[in-house]
Amino acid sequence: MSTVSELLGSKYPLIQGAMGVISNPEFVAAVSDAGGYGLLATAFATDVETVRSQVRETKALTDRPFGANLHAMNPLAMQFAQVLAEEGTRAVTVSGGSPKALIPFFREQGIGVMVVVPTVDVAVKAEALGADAIVAEGTESGGMQGFRGASTMVLVPAVVDAVKIPVIAAGGIGDSRGYKAALALGAQGVQVGTRFIASKECIAHANYKNTIVDLPETGTAILNLGRFRLRSLRTPLVNTLLEQDTVDMEIFAGPALEASWIKGDLEAGVLPAGQVAGLVHGIPSVKEIVEEMVG
Repeated sequence: MSTVSELLGSKYPLIQGAMGVISNPEFVAAVSDAGGYGLLATAFATDVETVRSQVRETKALTDRPFGANLHAMNPLAMQFAQVLAEEGTRAVTVSGGSPKALIPFFREQGIGVMVVVPTVDVAVKAEALGADAIVAEGTESGGMQGFRGASTMVLVPAVVDAVKIPVIAAGGIGDSRGYKAALALGAQGVQVGTRFIASKECIAHANYKNTIVDLPETGTAILNLGRFRLRSLRTPLVNTLLEQDTVDMEIFAGPALEASWIKGDLEAGVLPAGQVAGLVHGIPSVKEIVEEMVG
């Protein structure tokens, strides 16, 4: 497979970043129907049958290809991988840990593997393990990050120069300008997260979406959660947490995420988002977002 679109089987080389508890079947199907490649999230999944059920629900909603993101540090990641293979998934992304055990399994199953990386070193290692593509994610991006990394503008061309497989740009991409810039840097496609949260189809609460729309480009902050860092919207809760050296992981656990992301309690948990939130000024449909971006 020589291009990202061929790898995904999608109309456009555009992947929707898997966004935790709000990356539900209806939303994923909407992205795929719009011509992108929707991803279910498994990072917070706690049982195999939930993942299987979400895959089948998505299948019932779209006849277009879609995939899932596997969080390598989840102890059930390999079991989730088996489910995705059994359900005929075309391609997956792997993040949050070493893909060493997952890549050989997916390749044996004929499933494409895209590894999310923060540095050139990790990209080269992923290629050597047999990855089909690299998602080079700059530090502008929302959600979980390591303690090393570079901005998208620097990371993407550096990775393009270092590997022979396709590179997908992530971090700071929210409109056609970011999409074209990614291609100019040498990427063959893009992964988009924050822009899709502020869409009509996303099940994120209106408080989450409106906070993205209202904040400026300086409206995010990076929290130290010990094992990793987290870029989130700068809410009053986050401003308080920034005064602490490290933040209790419970603020990013399932109950806190459901209360804040879906129920709209902005003091219950943190709201991941990238710096591109400063370029988000409305809440259109997924289709409108995709068409503006690639058009």
